[in-house]
Amino acid sequence: MAISALPESSTGDDGSAVLRVMSYNVRSLRDDEDALARVIRACAPDVVLVQEAPRFFRWRKHAARLAARSNLVVLGGGAPAAGPLLLCSLRATVERTEDVLLPLTPGLHRRGLATAVVRFAGARVGLISCHLSLRKDERYAQAGMVLDRVAALGTPYTIVAGDLNERPGGPAFTRLTTELRDGWEAAPWGGEHTWTPGDPHQRIDAILATPGVEFLGCGVPPHLDPADLRAATDHLPVLAAVRVPATD
Repeated sequence: MAISALPESSTGDDGSAVLRVMSYNVRSLRDDEDALARVIRACAPDVVLVQEAPRFFRWRKHAARLAARSNLVVLGGGAPAAGPLLLCSLRATVERTEDVLLPLTPGLHRRGLATAVVRFAGARVGLISCHLSLRKDERYAQAGMVLDRVAALGTPYTIVAGDLNERPGGPAFTRLTTELRDGWEAAPWGGEHTWTPGDPHQRIDAILATPGVEFLGCGVPPHLDPADLRAATDHLPVLAAVRVPATD
């Protein structure tokens, strides 16, 4: 069965905006950066919620280079957020950004959130990129902290995306979807499974949103070069088109 095209970015006469939102774990840019940039460009996103961005030596230079190669700019995150990063197109008007470090569990990696509030035409939307823990109890607690941050942003509409390190039905995933809509469940498009590129068999990456954000399609894009996907990183990207109403 043919897969219909994902809607392009656009602005409605009423000030609403159709956005292309991408979530992508880039494995600290340890793989083929040219392939990674080609994948991102092929998706033509308005915003990219990145996980595992470079955090150490010259991390700003690496983040800026990825953004430039992807025809985007750095919005926020990176090392101050312990890995999550936000990239955006020049279509976005930035209201504010904030990098949030989550509590550290001794012996485990530090986790954080890259957050921003942006406007596209008349639509005001919050963004949160996250990468949850490998440990079940910590992951569940962090899911609650993500929801707390959604409330703290004070935006009428918010998009959360990231590597959840858990499949749908797990405790953390379920905790998030008690308040947020799962893009794949709302409007499945393309492929479902995001890990691994060579043998996709699990959906551990997701794009979620608060009520009022309309998903027009969400999934792993079907039109991307398989060789680039395997070379770019160890996750497949998730791409969604969403309609965000104008803010009163």
